[in-house]
Amino acid sequence: MNQKIKTDTLKKDEFFVCDIPLQTGQEFIKEHHYAKGGSNTAVYMHGLFRLEDETLMGVAWWLPPTRVAAESVNKEQWQKVLSLTRMAVHPEAPRYSCSFLLSRSIKLIKKDNRFVSLVTYADSKHGHDGLVYKASNWKYVGETGPYPSWEDSEGKQVAPKATKNRTKAEMEALGYVKVGSFKKHKYVYHLDGSHLR
Repeated sequence: MNQKIKTDTLKKDEFFVCDIPLQTGQEFIKEHHYAKGGSNTAVYMHGLFRLEDETLMGVAWWLPPTRVAAESVNKEQWQKVLSLTRMAVHPEAPRYSCSFLLSRSIKLIKKDNRFVSLVTYADSKHGHDGLVYKASNWKYVGETGPYPSWEDSEGKQVAPKATKNRTKAEMEALGYVKVGSFKKHKYVYHLDGSHLR
């Protein structure tokens, strides 16, 4: 998410959120998210658009979490847990764009009726503490990790979990560099609102 201070405020009647093609979301994330990329798949890829000219101003990218992560959120219905893996807005997007994108994205997920719980993480490596999640009524459940963070030669974040967990030696052999170990702040949102009770 972009931390630039905004001077104008989002007007709800001037923006909308809808499904977008995977490739469109990937290109936006590559340009505007610190990870510079993500998975080759998505359950949902939602875009924030300015109504006036249909300019893409933000992306929310949803994927299933690992089973362990899903069970930590909803043990009984772990297969119905979804993770917000990437969210970014354009540097020129007005204030509250992230909150608007997130709330409209959640409405689209609720409407589809396939998932019951959501999870996301704010990366302390990049100075994020989850302010947008707090403001959007997600429940803070604590810190994870620390976990190693790896990057390729272009600074793109890469995960040791691909088709299998790769060892440190395997990551280094692939040319990846460990840039440190960092904690993440974990947030949960149950679509029935039970996280608020």
